[in-house]
Amino acid sequence: MRYRLTFVVGLALGYVLGTRAGRERYEQLKKSAQQFAQNPAVRNTAETAAQQGRQFAGRAYHVVSDKVGDHMPDSVAGRVRSLRERSVHSNGSDDWGTTNP
Repeated sequence: MRYRLTFVVGLALGYVLGTRAGRERYEQLKKSAQQFAQNPAVRNTAETAAQQGRQFAGRAYHVVSDKVGDHMPDSVAGRVRSLRERSVHSNGSDDWGTTNP
């Protein structure tokens, strides 16, 4: 019982001391993260990575649908074909109104 009481007291003391210093440190980290995210080099790199990810996903989608399309039920294969046709005939925007170059 004595060990439990010591543990609980230590836990409570650590929590109280940690929360006092923790809020200040949290605000410092938050400010640093915002400055990092607003850096133009970081934003350009993130946008480039997102574009490359979209391109890779598009290629992977077509490769998988070509290889797996023959082995799927007709209802699923029809849906894949309609999605493929829609992506070919689209004007570069998706369902949410964003552009995918």
